[in-house]
Amino acid sequence: MITEKLEKAFNDQITAELWSSNLYLQMAFYLQKEGWDGFAHWMLKQSDEEKEHAVELAGYLMKRGGTAKVSMIDVVPDGWGNVEEVFKHVYEHECHVSRLINDLVDVASAEKDKATQDFLWGFVREQVEEEDTALSILEKIRKCNGGAGLFYIDGELAKR
Repeated sequence: MITEKLEKAFNDQITAELWSSNLYLQMAFYLQKEGWDGFAHWMLKQSDEEKEHAVELAGYLMKRGGTAKVSMIDVVPDGWGNVEEVFKHVYEHECHVSRLINDLVDVASAEKDKATQDFLWGFVREQVEEEDTALSILEKIRKCNGGAGLFYIDGELAKR
């Protein structure tokens, strides 16, 4: 059985993951409007992945006897500058989500719920990967310095 405190923390994280999904979906729309179909495709995949995280968290919560709830999801931003600025925001957001996941692990630890801690370590590892991927893309974009290399990266991200 999951504690009330941990259930609330899980539901907060579910809402955060869905907000992230909406953020990346909005970024996909923005990038597509700007003519960056490959970057937009990558964002659509990222949006789907964040929604999957929410569903996975909810599934675990329910297996432990908790009730999964989706709270109101705040509006996401709808405009950015260039592609570099979009991915700078992506990287910063992934760092923020990492902190949220770490906080959730801390709650599980405080509640002495070792099974939940073990479950959450998968999310911790995945967040490290997501931060690294976002930073890697951002660094490649920066190396292009707004030049033609962006078209190459756009094409590569379309393959995701």
